[in-house]
Amino acid sequence: MFSSRNKAERTTAQAWDYLSSAMTTAGDTANELGGHTADAAARFADQAGRIADRAGRRGQKLAGKAQKRGRKLARKANKRGSTLASVASGKADEAWSRANAAADALAGRRRRPWGLLLGAGLVGGAVGFAAAGAMRAAKEREAETHELEMAGNTVIVTPSYDD
Repeated sequence: MFSSRNKAERTTAQAWDYLSSAMTTAGDTANELGGHTADAAARFADQAGRIADRAGRRGQKLAGKAQKRGRKLARKANKRGSTLASVASGKADEAWSRANAAADALAGRRRRPWGLLLGAGLVGGAVGFAAAGAMRAAKEREAETHELEMAGNTVIVTPSYDD
């Protein structure tokens, strides 16, 4: 009795360690990707600033070109930063979702597949509706056939008065 209980406790402790590690890793991954995004944006901004400085020294014409290129690079940096941030967000969301599922499993909670249950209910309702319609049509045909048979087998008796 004691050995199985200790084994269960060890298994639970090990699962908890794995879960804690997974949650920490998910947070670190999100932070790391956020740092990469900030670094990329800073590099693009530095490059744009250097180009603008160089162009300022060469004259007004080159400054206009540098400003234009700087805007282009800033837009590019912003776009790339947004893309990297959305990727980081998606990965962090997936990690948190899996970590929460693991925590639920450790706590003994089970998630119900509501979409599957709803789909099964709708399919069952459609099958029942189709079966009821087919049954009603069969009963109507049966009643019509019976009526035609009764009309063909009917004997009309008329009294005759013979004197």
